[in-house]
Amino acid sequence: MSAPFAWIEQELAALREQGLFNTIRTIGTAQGAWLEVDGQRVLNLCSNNYLGLANHPRLTAAAHAAIDRMGVGPAAVRTIAGTTDLHTELERRLAAFKGVEAALTFQSGFNANIAVIPALVGKGDVIFSDRLNHASIIDGCRLSGAKIVAYDHNSVGDLRAKIAAETEYGRRLIITDGVFSMDGDIAPLPDLYTVAAEHSIPLMVDDAHGEGVLGRGGRGIVDHFGLHGKVDVEVGTMSKAFGTVGGIVAGRQVLVDWLRQRARPFLFSSAMTAPDVGACLAAVDLLEESTELVDRLWANARFFRDGLRSMGFDTGVSQTPIVPVMLGEAPLAQQFSRQLFAEGVFAMAIGFPTVAKGKARIRVMNSAAHSMSDLETALATFEKVGKALGVI
Repeated sequence: MSAPFAWIEQELAALREQGLFNTIRTIGTAQGAWLEVDGQRVLNLCSNNYLGLANHPRLTAAAHAAIDRMGVGPAAVRTIAGTTDLHTELERRLAAFKGVEAALTFQSGFNANIAVIPALVGKGDVIFSDRLNHASIIDGCRLSGAKIVAYDHNSVGDLRAKIAAETEYGRRLIITDGVFSMDGDIAPLPDLYTVAAEHSIPLMVDDAHGEGVLGRGGRGIVDHFGLHGKVDVEVGTMSKAFGTVGGIVAGRQVLVDWLRQRARPFLFSSAMTAPDVGACLAAVDLLEESTELVDRLWANARFFRDGLRSMGFDTGVSQTPIVPVMLGEAPLAQQFSRQLFAEGVFAMAIGFPTVAKGKARIRVMNSAAHSMSDLETALATFEKVGKALGVI
């Protein structure tokens, strides 16, 4: 009789053979432009710490102050044990920041998606979802029990065709990422809104990589396109540009009231911890005070992307600080990443199933924490490795 997990051993061996086994490195210092990783000092091009807030002194001080006043954990779910004034203040501030009636926080951006989608649609309903939407959207759609109709990536024409082909439904919902996390391109939100309005279908956008990045002072993709009041559901996260952790759903008051009654991660899991909430409030303060960090982020991204392209690297369709270096096959991407690390640059390979087969890449995440000197060092290292491996 075979061991119960012999099949897992076989699958893991196959992943290693195909160059798809994911090895997770160990970080020994706080997030920043430079890190200690596996005992080595390296330039950090991996994290989603867009604005450098993950170790910002104002955020750490706010987290300490929240602990001093409220302790660490919330002790139970908000609907049973009550909610803290810190949580309600953060939700009020986030709603004002994003220009919506109300907002509700969750434990993560992933939880926000698996909370809101099943609360809005179910069996007998239809979801129109961009083919490259994030895994948390895909899982939220599956949990809902609704029929999932994938439309071609960022194709408004294919969305129209898919809507026309679905004639039996109860409720409908259109869902898109705002910024697509692997390619760094932006959803054509104005055109998607036009289609949604024509068919009276609610429109939902997951702005995880747009929060703190797009729009006036990082107010997100809806602000970027001037679509306030026209996008029905905005989902976001505080684990990227905000430098902490937590999810957000924002929109009309009626939406938030409904989620408080029916969103399962809100009803059955404890809320964000006090230090996380305190740090998030400090992040909102910083973003409301100045656009300096957002402006620096975009300047760094343009400098780095232009530098890579001038060397002959393929950076795909990126329009944002997410800059993929397209390499094709996973073994090459993993070898490229290993050689970068040996040269002191931390930039991980991404392959199947995170991206399609044949679309493996190094995904570079720019940050306002990087200096020009940092970026010049990174570009020189990419050039050295790219030439050694015959990529450029």
